[in-house]
Amino acid sequence: MCTRFVYHGEDMITGFNFDIDLSVWKYKVMKEKERFYIGILRPDGRYHSYHGVNQNGNVGTLLYVHGNPAGVYQDNPNCINIADLTEQFIKAQLSFDETVQIVQSKNITYAPDATMQAILSDIQGRTLLIEPGIGYREEQKEYSLLTNYSLLNPESTKNFIVHGDDRYERALQILEDRKNNFSISDAFMLLHTVRQEEPWATRVSFVYSAKEQAVYYAENNCFDRIEKFIFPSAKQERSNHAAEILSPFNG
Repeated sequence: MCTRFVYHGEDMITGFNFDIDLSVWKYKVMKEKERFYIGILRPDGRYHSYHGVNQNGNVGTLLYVHGNPAGVYQDNPNCINIADLTEQFIKAQLSFDETVQIVQSKNITYAPDATMQAILSDIQGRTLLIEPGIGYREEQKEYSLLTNYSLLNPESTKNFIVHGDDRYERALQILEDRKNNFSISDAFMLLHTVRQEEPWATRVSFVYSAKEQAVYYAENNCFDRIEKFIFPSAKQERSNHAAEILSPFNG
């Protein structure tokens, strides 16, 4: 269970609720020089970046979805699984355009042990929705939204909708009601509205602001304790900019 949105207004803002069952998965919030991500512990002993933000503005997230036979994992050169593709995008090993070329030319499958769909976005607000075995959609509009059901073929997951799960409808209403001044506070209000409880509780909620080049995040539904991570490169740019402004007054 997860919720992800992208809002392209005065600021390009993307938000994500990471909902997970701790009896199934182990995670850590990771803050590195070039990446902010929710690390997922894998059998290789490493925390992989399947949900995160790169300093260049790439944002990638995976969301659980009920699988279909056409998306089953295949180990062959003509295929790439959705988890590897998303991590390569977050690591900036692939640009947005390169990722689009891959989904156009290769068969995108589920990971070997999980059925997931993805939404990827860049600093320009372009988004790429990928549903293994179904297809993809590239778009750049005012907002994009994804939860745990198919948007490209709704009938394929219709029977799996959990009774009372109206996260998509509630989030969509909030996005539709906002104008170009959609703010970081608005983003957290949306994430708070669609937060989940045990067992698939919301463990991490993060909001990325392209204008600020910063990630705001809260853990375990503690929306009154929001922390901020600024990429080091953004800090340096701001320092240089300040120096340029003050330099005419020096000496």
